[in-house]
Amino acid sequence: MARRTVPALPPLDWLRSFEAAARLSNFTAAAVELGLTQAAVSQHIRLLEERLKTRLFTRLARGVALSPEGAAYLPHIQSAFATIGSSTAQLFEPRAVQTVTIRVPISFALLMLVPALPDLARALPRIQLDLVTIHRPADYDLPGSALDIRFGNGSFPGREADRLTTERLVPVASPALAGAADWTSLPLLLVAGAREMWAEWFVAAGLAGHPQRSHRFDSFVAAMEAASAGAGALLGSRPLVDSALRSRTLVPLSDFELSSTSGHFLTRAPTARLTSAEQDFRQWLLRRLSGIASA
Repeated sequence: MARRTVPALPPLDWLRSFEAAARLSNFTAAAVELGLTQAAVSQHIRLLEERLKTRLFTRLARGVALSPEGAAYLPHIQSAFATIGSSTAQLFEPRAVQTVTIRVPISFALLMLVPALPDLARALPRIQLDLVTIHRPADYDLPGSALDIRFGNGSFPGREADRLTTERLVPVASPALAGAADWTSLPLLLVAGAREMWAEWFVAAGLAGHPQRSHRFDSFVAAMEAASAGAGALLGSRPLVDSALRSRTLVPLSDFELSSTSGHFLTRAPTARLTSAEQDFRQWLLRRLSGIASA
C-alpha cells in the first residue's frame, strides 16, 4: 500500500487560524482575534483539512470541537508558535534594562570602572550598574550582591575569584615635586592596609636611608589626590595610577617597579547562580582587563 505524502509545512495563515479556532472552540471568535472574517477562517481550516486529508474539527450547533487528530496536532502547532515568538523577542525586540549590583573598593570604582562605563554602555546597553563602594571588610558580608571586587592575593575563603589586575608599585609625585634633587627626602604618603609597603619597596630597590613618613589615608584614591596636590610622594599602585601617569598628573620618581602577588579579583560564591546580566557583565569585565592582569 502506497504511503500518503503530506507537505511538510502548510501555509502559516492556515495554521494560525487552526490554532486560534482550536483554542477558542469557535471560528467566529478566532476571526475576531486574528482580524479576519469568519469566512476566511473557515476557508483556512477547510484548506488545511484538505491538505492534510484529515478532519481536524467536529462542527457543532454552537462552535466546534477538535477531532482526535486535531487534538493531537494542536500542541505541536502551539509549541512551534511559542518557539518562533520567543526567538523573535530574544533576537529583535529591545530587552528590559537589567541591573547588576556589585560591591567594589572605592579606588577601583573611581579609577578603573568609572572610566570604562562608556565602553560598557556600548557593549551592553541594557545593563546598568549599581555600584556599592566598600569601606570596611565587613561590608562584603552584606546581602544583595552576587559579585564583588576584592583586593588581595587571590585567596578569599568561600569565594571563587577571577584575577583582574596584578599590582606593580612605583613611587610617583606631582611634576612640581619630581625635580627634587633627592626625592627620598620628600614626605611619603601612606595608604592603610595591604599597600603600606614603602619599607619593602626601599629594600627591593636597594635604597638606604630613613624616609620621612607623612599623611596616612584609608583609600588609595584619596592618597592619589594628595600626591597630585603636591603633598608628597606616593607608592603608586599600577594599574590604578596608569591614567594619571599618561596625563602627567603624576610622574614616576624611579624606574624600579616592585611586582606584587596582590591585585584585584572579581569574586562570587561557588553556589551563586548568576543572572544573564551578571554573566554578561563578568565576561565584559574580564575581556576589558585581560591585558592588565598579565601585564
